[in-house]
Amino acid sequence: MRSTIWLTTLLVLTACGQRDVRRAEGEAVEQAVRNSGHAAPAAAPVETPTPTPQRTTAANTVVTDGWIGRWRGVEGLNLVISADPAAGPGHYTLEMQYSLDDKGSFPGVADGEVIRFTRPDGPQILTATDGEATGLKWLADKKDCLTVKPGEGYCRD
Repeated sequence: MRSTIWLTTLLVLTACGQRDVRRAEGEAVEQAVRNSGHAAPAAAPVETPTPTPQRTTAANTVVTDGWIGRWRGVEGLNLVISADPAAGPGHYTLEMQYSLDDKGSFPGVADGEVIRFTRPDGPQILTATDGEATGLKWLADKKDCLTVKPGEGYCRD
């Protein structure tokens, strides 16, 4: 009987500790988003990135064209990159849920091996990384990821 009570107590304490760690990590991500100053005044214009020369592969395609498709972040955050054929090679539309409260669609322009875009929290750069570089423990083991800044990354499934 005592061993059952002891085992039950141990399991409850272990579960509480893991829940607290997950909650603390989630709160840290939310705090980082709040501290990033992403809330711009409603009247602030969103700039369209200026087209720049594109780096191309031997097949004459833009390197960042390989990023087209769906990317997933943590806690429901996501990114969908699609080509913008009307604007020409190296131009994209980025549809993203980039914080728990913020989402939008933003034009992006390839600049070498990055995509530059602007959203209400300012100019951003999307870079190819691995999960470790996202700074998010839930993505750390992923190999094919895109990172905007530490704490904001998206990986392929």
